[in-house]
Amino acid sequence: MVPEQETGGSIERSRRQLSTSAPCPTNNEAEPIKESEVPAPSQEEAAQEITQSSQVSPRQCEAEPRASAPGSAPLTRNPSSDSAISVGGVSSSPTPEPSLPSSHHTQRLEPPVTKLTLSELDVAKIIHNPKLRHDINFDPELHFRPNIDGEKGRRKHEKANQFWRALKQELSEFIIDRPTFIYKHGEKDDWTLPVLLNAVKDIIQTLVPQRDRLFLDEGLDVKLLMRQFHKGVADLEKLAQWLSNVLKSHCAPMRDEWVDAMYNQLSNGNKNMDLDELVTGMRSLLNVLEAMKLDVANHQIRCLRPALIEDTIHFEQKFFLKRMESGKTDIRMSRQWYKEAEQAYADSRMHPSQSFGDMGVFFEGLSRLMLPSAWEERLPTTFTFDEERLMKLRADALDAINLEVCMRVYEDFERIGRRTPAAPSSDCSSQMDDILDRFDFNTPPSISRPSSVVHSAAGSASSSPRSSFVVPSYVAPKRDTQTKARELFQTLVALLQTSPPASQPSARWQMMAPSMALQIFRFVNLPSTTLPLLEAKLASALSDIDSPYYRDAEESFLNRLMVDLGARVREFKGLSGVALFSVATGVRVPSRRPATADRDTDGASREAFDDASVDDIATRLAHLGVLHWRVWSQLAYAEDVDQMTVDDDSMQI
Repeated sequence: MVPEQETGGSIERSRRQLSTSAPCPTNNEAEPIKESEVPAPSQEEAAQEITQSSQVSPRQCEAEPRASAPGSAPLTRNPSSDSAISVGGVSSSPTPEPSLPSSHHTQRLEPPVTKLTLSELDVAKIIHNPKLRHDINFDPELHFRPNIDGEKGRRKHEKANQFWRALKQELSEFIIDRPTFIYKHGEKDDWTLPVLLNAVKDIIQTLVPQRDRLFLDEGLDVKLLMRQFHKGVADLEKLAQWLSNVLKSHCAPMRDEWVDAMYNQLSNGNKNMDLDELVTGMRSLLNVLEAMKLDVANHQIRCLRPALIEDTIHFEQKFFLKRMESGKTDIRMSRQWYKEAEQAYADSRMHPSQSFGDMGVFFEGLSRLMLPSAWEERLPTTFTFDEERLMKLRADALDAINLEVCMRVYEDFERIGRRTPAAPSSDCSSQMDDILDRFDFNTPPSISRPSSVVHSAAGSASSSPRSSFVVPSYVAPKRDTQTKARELFQTLVALLQTSPPASQPSARWQMMAPSMALQIFRFVNLPSTTLPLLEAKLASALSDIDSPYYRDAEESFLNRLMVDLGARVREFKGLSGVALFSVATGVRVPSRRPATADRDTDGASREAFDDASVDDIATRLAHLGVLHWRVWSQLAYAEDVDQMTVDDDSMQI
């Protein structure tokens, strides 16, 4: 199971995808983080009470409305003629032959869902999972789901199909060729059906309150059921009805339809002697149990979230201090990174001290570490639990910067288009080539405006200059220019959001460059012969982080980011853990920063169309940074790090 975190667009607020497993060790870490290293709570009774309280039926079902267990009398009745699978169509069993040697037995198959595979959903595992406890601070919709993605999901699916094929084969063998079945398995309960029933019982025991477990032992006695199965007197119809009643008594109401479908599949498969439908019903039974376990775990996360968030600082300091003392976590690289940031940014005047306070150097270094141009630099080891979030922030920053590059390329070619003759002429192509040869793409446009208009030379004698003149094509109303640019930006964002994923964000932009260039070309007034030049200019600007286009756009992005970041840090640094989570993950209105004339177009300051994306990145970075500083400022960045101690009081839940 992995916590589910959906991913949105690169410009809008996204939900980060995170894993509950601890990250792989780096060269600076001797061993990976294990859950056994997490300090255990001092009051185990508290965790046990949480476990028991979480097992209360979602329907608030008391002991009275229990489903009647399939007792020995109903189960031992002679089945009807249409229950051939239960009976096996054989009146008596032949004398079993000696079982095969153990070397002839195939490896025992386990059901795809067992108590062990669901064990990480237990409340004790949730409390002791440091990565999950860290991630819960950032995603309000974090929850568990079946892990069916990637190579691991494919292997899990193949293993499940292998088990269900084996179950069908062994049931068929039991019905059709009883001597061979007895020769292989004898009277042992080591084949797929009893293994499956034991797994079902173990999972149900984790879902029902303690008071109902004796009742469960009576209703789902696997050994008794298998003896009845071998004698041909087991009533699978009764068992299916009993399971349906038990599950409905303890599952959420939204699962009732699924439980009914499971019962119908088991019942119809038994009545119609349809092994395929019977196996499908057993598969549905396991799926329902897995969903119920997920429902309980997600309910526990919602209930425990405030306590876990408030205890984050103390818990992580104690956890990492223990790893540092044992040599499993090496923070020398992190200390060196912070010292270099102090030397480089201690005298920086880019950020007001009242916004960042004593975190000014830290946020200056962190914001630059997040830039795409710093992707070659390794993240400090203190960001172990935030690597995925920082990589997502880097990818979103790359999207914002490259969109800015696209807009600047558009502005340059738009100015060329306005200098092109409005009417076609015989030497238009040569004039266009001359303009392109003389145009400097790396120099900002002049801020001077045309000082006069061009009067018409074709007017009549009675026409006045005031009423008869032709406005040149390069003199366009400012509103129309900005509206056109805004429309282009929106189309580029839409194109970006529909682009296929790639292994690296930079590779994704390289694949998109021709499409982006074509979209820009549609908004400029240039002949088709200039499209190859536009494509080449854009591809070069997007792939080369040392190009003037990219350096200028990245510096502009950083300036705007620091303004928003300062406002967010000033807002977040005084909040408690739960308040910080609520404010940082809530729906926000983009802040209105002062207009910055970082690049002029015909004397007018550029309009930033990606304010929402920059504000979103600043909010996420401020949230991550404030929480990180609270955990690590004394552990790694302060001068008296070696004297740092953490009290041993455990979290009280």
